[in-house]
Amino acid sequence: MRPLLLDPLFAPLDTLSGIGPKAGELYARLLGRESIEECRIVDLVFHAPYSLIDRRQQPGIANAPQGAIVTIKARVDRHHPPPPGRNNNPYRVFLHDDTGELALTFFRVKGNWLEKALPVDETVIVSGKVDWFNGRPSMVHPDYMVRESEAENLPLVEPVYSLTAGLSARLLRKQIEASLQRVPAFPEWQDAALTAKQGFASAHEAFLQLHEPRDAADIDPQAPARRRLAYDEFLAGQLSLALVRQRLRKVAGTPVHATGRLSRPVLDALPFSLTGSQSAAIKDVLADMAGDKRMLRLLQGDVGSGKTAVALMSMLAAVESGGQAVLMAPTEILARQHFATLSKMAAPAGLTIDLVTGRTKGRERDAIQERIASGETHIVIGTHALFQDSVIYSNLLLAVVDEQHRFGVHQRLRLTAKGISPHMLVMTATPIPRTLVLAAFGDMDVSKLTEKPAGRKPIQTVTIPDERVGDIVERLRAAVAEDKKAYWICPLVEESENSDLMSADERFQILKSSVGPRIGLVHGRMNGAEKDAVMLAFKNGEIRVLVATTVVEVGVDVPDATIMVIEHAERFGLAQLHQLRGRVGRGDEASTCILLYKGPLSESGRARLSILRDTEDGFLIAEEDLRLRGEGELLGTRQSGTPGFRIASLDAHGDLLEIARKDAAYILEKDPELTSERGQALRTLLYLYRRDEAIRFLRAG
Repeated sequence: MRPLLLDPLFAPLDTLSGIGPKAGELYARLLGRESIEECRIVDLVFHAPYSLIDRRQQPGIANAPQGAIVTIKARVDRHHPPPPGRNNNPYRVFLHDDTGELALTFFRVKGNWLEKALPVDETVIVSGKVDWFNGRPSMVHPDYMVRESEAENLPLVEPVYSLTAGLSARLLRKQIEASLQRVPAFPEWQDAALTAKQGFASAHEAFLQLHEPRDAADIDPQAPARRRLAYDEFLAGQLSLALVRQRLRKVAGTPVHATGRLSRPVLDALPFSLTGSQSAAIKDVLADMAGDKRMLRLLQGDVGSGKTAVALMSMLAAVESGGQAVLMAPTEILARQHFATLSKMAAPAGLTIDLVTGRTKGRERDAIQERIASGETHIVIGTHALFQDSVIYSNLLLAVVDEQHRFGVHQRLRLTAKGISPHMLVMTATPIPRTLVLAAFGDMDVSKLTEKPAGRKPIQTVTIPDERVGDIVERLRAAVAEDKKAYWICPLVEESENSDLMSADERFQILKSSVGPRIGLVHGRMNGAEKDAVMLAFKNGEIRVLVATTVVEVGVDVPDATIMVIEHAERFGLAQLHQLRGRVGRGDEASTCILLYKGPLSESGRARLSILRDTEDGFLIAEEDLRLRGEGELLGTRQSGTPGFRIASLDAHGDLLEIARKDAAYILEKDPELTSERGQALRTLLYLYRRDEAIRFLRAG
């Protein structure tokens, strides 16, 4: 149960006066929620300002700098309304102080409200941006106008928030002030020694300071209030991950002892020898599985670094120990590809390998489930259909999860819920910086594959402005004539009126007419069977050019594809561009990646493309991506189990993350059920940061 103390913060946002259905849609968009029903008052409390307006500058009219926001105290001289019937003309009010004259300019003025707000001969205070024309200063639609007697109503320092079209800054500020009144005095969940050392205020005080900056230093990520809230957010995340780990660890693992009976013939038959980092990763995995604690290991390997071989050796060890192994992939295309690759690689071991996806139906499904339940099937490959209640395992010792960040922490627990406690190896081809691994997967040991297998050729990457797209099409036509294969990636499926991006559909039609008929199209709106058919035709060579959206980003293996064209490359994130590039260069031919961009490029757009041009090191690229775009983007904030931080930033607060991880481990060692006074306060913290999933594990345990 959520503590009663938090109820005012978790009341629906539309219980605040002034937020009706129409405004509700705007707030939902601003806060990244599907609808106003999902928005809570606490969401506004977490909506931090990113800048501030300082109205303390009062230089006098003649000394007001061009384009600056200033506050002017002056006397009203005269009103110049537009001539009758000419309402398009501006309405001007002239004021003066000791230094000179200022024109206030207003458009589309209705009624006589200006005469009431700015009476002639009255001293007023106005604040806004000053523009100079022909040596005369003017202020268009001042932000504030008050009489001298009401000066205290003028906010001299004002926070600036990100907005959405249709929502005014003043309205948002009013609702944030109303939300702040609901922030209670929280019990202190932080360690007293840490708060003293870091100079942290209370959480209640920190929220108030967050929204009432006094100067630029208060907006800085290193401001004390922001550091306090960032640490709270990290601790909530690390504590919930540690609770999940504690829960997973409660069920002891079954020791797996590799004998080499199956792995030796497989290794001998491989057409390549393992790299140093592959051998090291296999050693880590086998050492983990030999113990009686469950393995929880993250295997990070760049595109084409050979994660599949590590997964296979791990699964063979489980089978050698008399058990079964599963490999779960996020999409059907990827599951089928793993099935094809592993069946071929594992052939010398003479194992039974089965494939289970949502499309496995009827008798075929029944037969496979029977083989799995009897133990006849050694290795099962599939999508999350593997974890459905109808699938019963004979002796599941290892689960390998591919592209971990597409599943999330809580899907890992579905296995435990079935009373099965396999060792777990999760793999990702998205190289994740260490700080982000800690934030998203704090509960895991990590192995990295840092070398490319022998024989992999470097990929030449070039950036080309889209005016030269005709040259690329010509080059493609020549390549197809030589039986080469190419990808052409577009950011959209079909053209929309409010976007000037080239859609996949449109590009497909253009290439078909200029390059010839051997062109296929694949995008996310097609169903699984349609996508598979096109991908298969591309793999088999019936199709030579595949036009696609980013559905090909993960997995698909076409070793003889040597050209990758990415249109509107400036619209993609670095990690995503790197993933897409990794679809080529998988065979023994030299490959090229062409990044087509629409100029002029922004500063970060130029930085992204040049990093990609200069390096193929996925880990270096991931670090740069984190620096340029932030952690939410890198993993896709909305994906389950990933950290879309609201206050914390890995870049600015990385030092606090390590402290939070150690603190979380210490807390659970001393108080595993969170029953002490601090433990109870920490439960409040978990609910506040919406990490209450973890509290359910406490009860379930």
